[in-house]
Amino acid sequence: MEKNMFKLLKITFLSFVLITVIGCKSDRDEEENVSFTGLDESYTIDRFKVLNINPKVPGTFTWSINDSIISENSELDFISPAVKTYPLTLKITSNGIVKTYNSKIIVNHEAGNYSRYISNVFDFRPAPGQFINEIPEYVNGNTFSQMLQKAKESLVGGNSTMITLGGYGGYVSFGFDHTIPNMNGGDFKILGNAFWGNDAGQARVGSCEPGIIMVAYDKNKNGKPDEEEWYEIAGSEYFKNTTVKNYSITYFKPNENKPPVPGNEFWQTDVEYLKWEDNLGNLGFKTKNTFHVQSYYPLWLSDASYGFTGTKLQSNFYDQSGTGAYWVGKSYDFGYADNAPNNDEASNIDISWAVDKNGNYVKLPGVDFVKVYTGTNQEAGWLGEVSTEIAGAYDLHLN
Repeated sequence: MEKNMFKLLKITFLSFVLITVIGCKSDRDEEENVSFTGLDESYTIDRFKVLNINPKVPGTFTWSINDSIISENSELDFISPAVKTYPLTLKITSNGIVKTYNSKIIVNHEAGNYSRYISNVFDFRPAPGQFINEIPEYVNGNTFSQMLQKAKESLVGGNSTMITLGGYGGYVSFGFDHTIPNMNGGDFKILGNAFWGNDAGQARVGSCEPGIIMVAYDKNKNGKPDEEEWYEIAGSEYFKNTTVKNYSITYFKPNENKPPVPGNEFWQTDVEYLKWEDNLGNLGFKTKNTFHVQSYYPLWLSDASYGFTGTKLQSNFYDQSGTGAYWVGKSYDFGYADNAPNNDEASNIDISWAVDKNGNYVKLPGVDFVKVYTGTNQEAGWLGEVSTEIAGAYDLHLN
């Protein structure tokens, strides 16, 4: 009995030693597999392309160009709009030991030339509104694909024209033929039809219909916004308690043959024209006005209802006259489409304003895709619903 017990203990001990040796060997092999021999002497990349350098080793990283820290991530995503050679320094701190590596990044001009303007439109789904089926024009029998093509014809290139996104949530998504680099400044501009009045003491007040901006980086490099994560540009209102996150609204297709319910004003053709309801317990109707007699519901959609979810901004239009005669929309400070005149720097967008779904800022090398949707749910009297209009967009780093 004692002999058998001794034999069993011996076998257990030998097994433990063997496992420990194998484990140590595995750890050593893993360390050897992730060993870092240093940066390449140089790296070559074209303008507006993202260079990724991943040492795949543990430690604390500091990437610098001319003593200016450009990243402290474990891997570097580098992009530049300029033809230039950049001296690159990497410092890795591990177990109290600092190792420094030097290299350079050579940025060449791409073959051919990129366009600074929108190159493709991927989706167009406006909310109901008084300009729907007019901008762009719907022709009886048009399908979603045909209306998407019309949106593309309106927005692509340097001679773009305007489309409307309708009421809250209506959106368009588009892309460029290159990555717009995140240079921690004004990176791109979205064109709309916002303007400011000249009234004394009314700076940045006129007609501004702010649209929420979403951006995405084409990480899989297939030219389509399919698997990419979308990030919201956190404009001036994002962190305020007047802004509603995860707001949802549903619109119901109107019965165009029902008797209209006229309002008290001459322009109120039907004050119970198109029903809507939201996830806050609110419901109401979009008014049909005398200025636009066509259907306000996208006629290429067969759905009896449809909806949107996103961030909702506080209503920004108000009746300045007090009699309903003169409605104006104030401009928010920064970070929205159709929120400031096209020729003003206030309409420039900084990619570094992007946040994830939890409101945390993210560091993107650049963006390839942009989505814009109407950010308010408001009727502005005889002006109708507040609806974001888009008239193009372009990269501020390209001439």
